[in-house]
Amino acid sequence: MTNILPKVAGLQINGVIYSYTTVKKTEDNMLVHVQNKNALGPGYIFRSTDDWSKLPSNTIQRAVPVGNIFAENWGEGSIEIEGEGSVTNAFVAYSYQYDPCFDPQSSPVCPGYKIPVEFTVDVVNVTDPLDDELVRKEFERKSSQDDEDEREKARARASATAAERRQSRLEAALSAVNTALMTADATAAANDFFATAALPDNYQIQIPGGEYKETIRLSDAKLPDNPRGARNTWAQQLLHEQMVDLQYANLNPQE
Repeated sequence: MTNILPKVAGLQINGVIYSYTTVKKTEDNMLVHVQNKNALGPGYIFRSTDDWSKLPSNTIQRAVPVGNIFAENWGEGSIEIEGEGSVTNAFVAYSYQYDPCFDPQSSPVCPGYKIPVEFTVDVVNVTDPLDDELVRKEFERKSSQDDEDEREKARARASATAAERRQSRLEAALSAVNTALMTADATAAANDFFATAALPDNYQIQIPGGEYKETIRLSDAKLPDNPRGARNTWAQQLLHEQMVDLQYANLNPQE
């Protein structure tokens, strides 16, 4: 029934309308039950029975009133047949209405309506915490401590600045001393150089000129190749080519 009736609170069923056509032999006995199970308990919330025994096939249409039963009581509906035969073109509909007093508080005219209780709101006096003497003194102490912390940070920054200035002056002084020492060393080196440039006269000697003829004679003017040197040269060349090939192989590993 949840997919047939609207899902509205306070819905009441006040009638069932159904119709169907019987298919049977006249001499056969047949009962047709149009029914709905009780969703909240055992048995049926609605059951209407039609006796077709010894009657020919026919079509029936009926409207059965019920006593405004709330929709949540209505369970699964069905048409049940006892005896020989069947029904076709079955149709079942439900007549319903909405109970406006399902919730008694929805209207003052509903039975069971209760006048709402009026609520009173107590005024709470809120005290400013700054008016409290202890709180005020704590704020003053905290403010004084913050000021002292700021002064301490300022003194630390001033001390650090003074230390940086002293360090800068010391570095400048050391740089000047190093420059002076380098200048003194350069001066001494220059003096030593110029001192050696002035040589006495006895350091000079007169070499007699003329032609110096070769006195060594070679018996064979053609010098033979050194086979050991040739092997060394060939081995070095081969090693060089292997190193070059290895270098290209490392640069192109996929080749």
